[in-house]
Amino acid sequence: MNEIFQPALEPAATAGNLTNLVAERAWFEPERIMVSRPLGDGWQPVSARELEAEIRATAKGLIAAGVNIGDRVAIMARTRYEWTILDFAIWFAGGVTVPIYETSSAEQVDWIMTDSHSVAIIVETPQLRDLVKPVLPSFTANIWTMTENVLAQLAYLGRDVSDAEIDRRRGALNPDSLATLIYTSGTTGKPKGVQLTHGNFLAECGNVVQGAADLFMKPGGSTLLFLPVAHVFGRMVQIGSIRAGLHLAHCGDVLGRLTTDLASFKPTFVLAVPRIFEKVYNGAEAKADAAGKGAIFRKAAAVAIEYSQALDSGKISPALRIKHALFDKLVYSKIRHGLGGRVEAAISGGAPLGERLGHFYRGAGIRVLEGYGLTETTAGATLNLTTAHRVGSVGKPIPGTTI
Repeated sequence: MNEIFQPALEPAATAGNLTNLVAERAWFEPERIMVSRPLGDGWQPVSARELEAEIRATAKGLIAAGVNIGDRVAIMARTRYEWTILDFAIWFAGGVTVPIYETSSAEQVDWIMTDSHSVAIIVETPQLRDLVKPVLPSFTANIWTMTENVLAQLAYLGRDVSDAEIDRRRGALNPDSLATLIYTSGTTGKPKGVQLTHGNFLAECGNVVQGAADLFMKPGGSTLLFLPVAHVFGRMVQIGSIRAGLHLAHCGDVLGRLTTDLASFKPTFVLAVPRIFEKVYNGAEAKADAAGKGAIFRKAAAVAIEYSQALDSGKISPALRIKHALFDKLVYSKIRHGLGGRVEAAISGGAPLGERLGHFYRGAGIRVLEGYGLTETTAGATLNLTTAHRVGSVGKPIPGTTI
């Protein structure tokens, strides 16, 4: 058996927990813009100081509602700003987050709530509340709804809880403390809850951020998160963004708002699955065909693939450079514009992208960095990095990982 090991870029934590990522950033860089929340057709920036204040206020509400250290609290919603606030607020209160997909059936919710022994649940909409309410176990004491201003409700509820109580609960958590239970559909039987600790996420996110520093720590960098945060892949990028101080925004309505949100937020990298890249490519080709420019698009695609392959060999002919520059103006720039205009790279997982599409996107100016992982590996076990990128592969082990 062969073993491959990548030395850790960030050692395993021996103290602290995920709440430190927010608290320390607020202390050292209080005015740094950490998140943008939707505001009409635009975005409202949220500083590190404001982010911590809102998380603390929300955590106080959870405490006032009876959430104790170690209690499980479920979140059933699409990817949105409140998801991140509530996730960290649950940890600030000393609790454990239990994600539930908003597409789950009442039967699935019943199983997860009962098996996790969740004492509260936050759902996104009144419709989801109506779905889950009849199946909630007797020990689930509270249900809140995001679209009914849940953050303000919790802040008011917790108005008499002290900061000292928050800090006491934060201090009770360490790297071995349970952070989340993520239910995965196994090959047999009911979904099983994967236990991930604060230390698991600190190690994974710390090493991914350091290994992909050109994405996560790029000056002026940002990411628009639109994959489910209920999935460990999206969760890792959410936490990694907070860890890195990367400007983060959310889009839960992929069909209705993704194009608009990409155009207005203009991220420098995104997290996606192969079908997103396939849809972008197929959509661009169909648009070109409809305009009578299908032949130009397909020639541009062939040049992008040839250019990317030439990057691997280090032999790019002058003629290829000229053709590539021409098609960059005619075709590639429009594809980048469709992703907001600033996207330089994307992390892809969940299924193979395909070597042809990988070369196409790199040739068009967007590096698609594929990886592989499981819920049990806290998302990625391997990842292509800019410093070690091979199209068509899932990369090398993430630093600190042995395979």
